[in-house]
Formats: sequence, structure tokens, C-alpha cells
Amino acid sequence: MRRVFTNKDGGTGLLNLVCSDVTCDGEYVAMIYQKRWKVEEFHKSLKSNAGLAKSPTRTVTTQNNPVFMAVYAVFKLECLKIKHKANHFALRAKLFIKANQIAYAELQKMKIA
Repeated sequence: MRRVFTNKDGGTGLLNLVCSDVTCDGEYVAMIYQKRWKVEEFHKSLKSNAGLAKSPTRTVTTQNNPVFMAVYAVFKLECLKIKHKANHFALRAKLFIKANQIAYAELQKMKIA
């Protein structure tokens, strides 16, 4: 099934949706992809925003805390996304800038003292 959509910049794009089940109609395939997309966004956010892929742990026992904290961080980002109407990457950039500003201000205080 092929979907044509319009990007934010006014350009058009094509999305080809495929399914191994030949008995499915196009609308059913589109519905499945729509449901799956939220899961894909979650995994991307876990990997990119929460840094789960960079975790140095390798055993199940040592992975408990990093995995829990990564899932919790993505949950908090999702709450902020809803509140501020911005995507995860924009929120991450804002948080990073704010943290750097606070760290720089603390450094300036230390230089004065």
C-alpha cells in the first residue's frame, strides 16, 4: 500500500506500507503501522535520548537499574512532550542548554570566590 503525505515544508513524500499477509486490506495494514509507530518512537527515544545503548552493563543483574532509569527518563520526557508540545529531541536540547547554563554560572561563582 502506498501513502502520499505532505511534509511541514510543503513537500510531498511517499510511504510504502508492506505486509506479508496477502489477505489484509490497505486500511488494516495502515492501522497496524500506526499502532507500531508509537513503539518505534519509544525504542528510538530509549536508545537516543536515554542513552540505553551506551550502558556498559552486560549481565541481567547489573542492567536492572540502568534499564529502569532509561524507561523512567523516557516516561518523563513523554510527560514533558505533552506539557510543552515539543518532541523528545527538542526537549533534550533545551535541558542540555539549561544544564550547561547552570554549570557555567556555578563555575563563574567559583572563580569569584
